[in-house]
Amino acid sequence: MTFTHFDFAALTERQRYKILIGTVVPRPIAFVTTVNGAGQPNAGPFSFFNVLTHDPAIVALGVENYADLRFKDTARNIRETEEFTVHICDDALVEQMETCAIKFGPDVNELEVAGLATLPGQMVKSPRIASAPVALECRRYMTLEVGRAREIILGQVLGVFIRSDLVDAETHHVDQIGLDAVGRLGGHSYARTRDQFEIKTLSLAQWQALGRPATREPEAGAA
Repeated sequence: MTFTHFDFAALTERQRYKILIGTVVPRPIAFVTTVNGAGQPNAGPFSFFNVLTHDPAIVALGVENYADLRFKDTARNIRETEEFTVHICDDALVEQMETCAIKFGPDVNELEVAGLATLPGQMVKSPRIASAPVALECRRYMTLEVGRAREIILGQVLGVFIRSDLVDAETHHVDQIGLDAVGRLGGHSYARTRDQFEIKTLSLAQWQALGRPATREPEAGAA
């Protein structure tokens, strides 16, 4: 088995980008709605996105600036209002989500162009896409400026809407097959999440009961 090594210091920005989006897969897609200070709505998808912690509940959104270093509408709106809503994109939303990825001007309402009905936000001012299976309403927690080209927006999840047929309100179990979320791959490719399997992590006692000793003993006084 052979491997090809790439020294990122020797690569261009574009080359690093291609390797990262081709290897860190699939990436969840944040279909984000915001409003600016005047209440004008905006929508756009971002695949540099994930959840970081549950206590507090924090999601991370990577937003690239334009080539002239201007902020994209999403980043600018979040700076103005401190709020945004992240929708999980299912297979049924893909074409409309892609329409919202087109680089329209700030005066264009992508939600209207894509034919997406919306509902008012409950805990934030940004609208909620009515057909999205999940919507996380967020308040900006922190913004990290990563170089000149991109910023990482951390959002604290204030509340979440989940389509009722996808969640058990008592156990909080989410039907992930029914959710039918899509993920981003490299290039123009996407992945569906319908092909799933389960592996339950063994406890140390279960591992040892199978005759597989722990690889190292805990140090004296270790918690």
